[in-house]
Amino acid sequence: MIQPIFLYGSDVLRMMAEPVDISQKENIAKLIVDLKETLASSEGCGLAAPQIGVSKRVCIVDGDVMADVYPYLKGFKRTLINPVILEESKEKCEFNEGCLSVPGIYCDVLRPESMKIEYYDEDFNRVEEVFDKFACRMIQHEMSHLDGNLFVDMVAPIRKKIISKKLANIAHGKVGTHYNSKIK
Repeated sequence: MIQPIFLYGSDVLRMMAEPVDISQKENIAKLIVDLKETLASSEGCGLAAPQIGVSKRVCIVDGDVMADVYPYLKGFKRTLINPVILEESKEKCEFNEGCLSVPGIYCDVLRPESMKIEYYDEDFNRVEEVFDKFACRMIQHEMSHLDGNLFVDMVAPIRKKIISKKLANIAHGKVGTHYNSKIK
């Protein structure tokens, strides 16, 4: 079911998400369906459970919406349950990021260029995988949500000052979205 996306200023976005109990497959499967349907209705490229008000360590990414800019993302989709970073590259790269929970704001963010993670997929198989380029960026962004962090927390202090009024407006509900959203 399509869920509202919680916006900047919502407490759930600042909480450390709890690991899910892998034995609760039916509950996890329902959460994954909700994430996928909500993401599809919002036209984003990734969504974490806290963004729909569920403080659990589950997130999804869908590279198809970015395939016109990054052709290698065509067909790239991942569901990550209880993801853990095993390794990160020392090399960093900067990309412009946006977020469904922070509508209308885009900032350059420096993150590791590649990483190796362990997670359970939507079939509850344990997976170890290395990601790079923009696929890595999407996954890092969503995993940050699981730790209660937003991309705007990672921008240069001067940039944070420049966007502070926009952030305050979002937190006070003075923002429009083309998808169902709320602040709580």
